Amino acid sequence: MSEQRIKTVNPLTEEVLDTYAYMSDAQATKVVEDCHQAFLDWRLQSLEARAEVIRAIGTALRERKDELATLMTRETGKLIGDSRDEVDLCAAICDYSADEGPRALADEEREVDGATAIVTHAPIGVVYGIQPWNFPAYQAVRYSIASLMAGNGVLLKHAENCTGSGLLLREIYEQAGLPEGLFGVLCITHEQSDAIIENDLVRGVTMTGSDKAGRHIAAKAGEQVKKTVLELGSNDAYLVLDDADLDLAVDTCVQGRLYNNGQTCVNAKRFIVTEKNYDAFVQRYAQKFGAIVLGDPTDENTQLGPLVSRSQRDQLHEQVSKSVEKGARLVVGGEVPERKGWFYPATVLADVAPGQPAYEDELFGPAAAIIKAKDDGEAMRIANSSRYGLGGGIFSRDVERARELAKTHFDTGMVFINTFDIATPNLPFGGVKSSGYGREHGPEGLKEFVNIKSIKIAR
Repeated sequence: MSEQRIKTVNPLTEEVLDTYAYMSDAQATKVVEDCHQAFLDWRLQSLEARAEVIRAIGTALRERKDELATLMTRETGKLIGDSRDEVDLCAAICDYSADEGPRALADEEREVDGATAIVTHAPIGVVYGIQPWNFPAYQAVRYSIASLMAGNGVLLKHAENCTGSGLLLREIYEQAGLPEGLFGVLCITHEQSDAIIENDLVRGVTMTGSDKAGRHIAAKAGEQVKKTVLELGSNDAYLVLDDADLDLAVDTCVQGRLYNNGQTCVNAKRFIVTEKNYDAFVQRYAQKFGAIVLGDPTDENTQLGPLVSRSQRDQLHEQVSKSVEKGARLVVGGEVPERKGWFYPATVLADVAPGQPAYEDELFGPAAAIIKAKDDGEAMRIANSSRYGLGGGIFSRDVERARELAKTHFDTGMVFINTFDIATPNLPFGGVKSSGYGREHGPEGLKEFVNIKSIKIAR
């Protein structure tokens, strides 16, 4: 196994950046064992002591922001500004966890008849994270920092595209004072990953990726009766209702579709627009998309960088082409440019309807699907007809009505009203239906991988 190599490739130049050896089964097992051994000491540290280390990790991330951001851009093609913002978000997650963790995870005393009861949040052990390439730092930080704050050890199997970023994160964590071995990075195959899930020392599994992969991992973990948190794909719908501020809706929906080169699970992807606004929305949206500048993601003036890989670019183009074949109207883009790098232009599909990939599936890249709805009620029905349910948005001047729609009718884990966002450290992040289950961020995320233990003391 060790003779095989992982290759990371720059999506802009198509040149190999670095190579890494796969671990042998014995090497991978040792990483798990070392993590467990480090956990046995870490779990005994006070919440306040853990928080100090977590806060120091945030400081170290800020100190090495440019280094980490540059590597992420080279490995994945994301805009350098987005990479820097990602590191800032990771540092903010550390700040929040250090501030809130001791409060959220503190013992709670409860009165019961004839006794005193304590509810305590005990760490469970080693938590295994399987993470994708689109946010090389954030995807690893958001589960690992919460688990470390709770007293667990963590393992990371990162996407091969961003192997270097995963290894650099481990270096940063340990530079900040995290005990060696407590954050273990695994360079392994999918087959070896299944064996890690089965390892008795692994007590929980979290994964971000496609719903197909999520089903496989959940089944493997379920066979071992192990807790899982899954954040899977989505086809997030943004509703432009009759009373929407159209200028705000267009500007925000453009930003929401193109953020991170369109390769984000919570990107705005389907734009469900009522008849009243449909034609104007399509025209204005397409005009802005047509002016998007492709280029070198390290150039501050570039608006859209390359996709992460040739296969990712080709899959997106196939989805766009099949949607057009089945009746979607190509308004802007839709052609693979003749240039080096895995670029795909900002693409607008209008008149998207059931049976088309743009309607049914997740387009992971800069392609927008615009769908016409008869009225506000039909817009909500179309939004909820998806098998996914991660995030979504509503544009309406009647904020109270939009709030009620979001709370009562929108079948997703997150809703953004008159705005777009990806994540906030103190708000729970996660979805429903085929978008997965469990939550990250907020006090809810801090408690996903703990043993909520009841202790009853007789008076």
